[in-house]
Amino acid sequence: MATLDKLILGRYIPGDSMVHRLDPRTKLMASFYYIAIIFLANNWQSYLLMFVATMVMIMLSKVKLSFFLRGVRPMIWLIMFTVALQIFFTKGGHTYWSWGWLAITQFGLTNGAFIFMRFVLIIFISTLLTLTTQPLSLADAVESLLKPLRVIHVPVTELALVLQIALRFVPTLMDQTTKIMNAQRARGVDFGTGNLFQQMKAVVPLLIPLFVDSFGIAEDLATAMDARGYQGGDNRTKYRVLKYHRSDVTAAVVMAALTGLLVFLRA
Repeated sequence: MATLDKLILGRYIPGDSMVHRLDPRTKLMASFYYIAIIFLANNWQSYLLMFVATMVMIMLSKVKLSFFLRGVRPMIWLIMFTVALQIFFTKGGHTYWSWGWLAITQFGLTNGAFIFMRFVLIIFISTLLTLTTQPLSLADAVESLLKPLRVIHVPVTELALVLQIALRFVPTLMDQTTKIMNAQRARGVDFGTGNLFQQMKAVVPLLIPLFVDSFGIAEDLATAMDARGYQGGDNRTKYRVLKYHRSDVTAAVVMAALTGLLVFLRA
């Protein structure tokens, strides 16, 4: 089992790049929009365009490419399984190999390559969002974007608070998990050997102490909030005030231009 300190989830890399300085609302909306328009790509030219655009954004963020490759690693088996399904079950074009109901065809290889690139690009853009945006700023962006839902009495402020707390304690829970794993290893537990069932069984001793620690942290946090007189609601002021800048407008124009090029390159 990979060590938890190599996980990308919840990690933020401080920086002063153009991507870091973008409003978190802009980055969040642009990320979702980018993931949506990836499905417009249907040929090599359009996927090459998306790949080049992604690499340019990574270069502008000044974050090492190794972090993005590390984000792909936990998903590699799911990606390869999906690609294999596309290769063996998509018919059409020239048949290179067949055995019973399994076959490798020209269309199957093409679709498999497109699915692989689509997965990688989605993981890259999601990783770019988390690496260049502080978790609390991301939660503030979600709250700001959900403000219209207050009209139908959706508790936006409370939902944002829950998201902020969850994002804030992801690193803490990872540290707790690492400590518990080290304690279990000292008692002879091996988390990296055996078949899938045995590895899942080895994880069970982690769950109970991790749940106990989580409830303890939640109780301490609730006590601290009560002691400080916390009251939720829409009338609370904020220390971090989100404002759009000229760079956010530029980012929106770039995404619109990227969409136009994708539509132009579609077969």
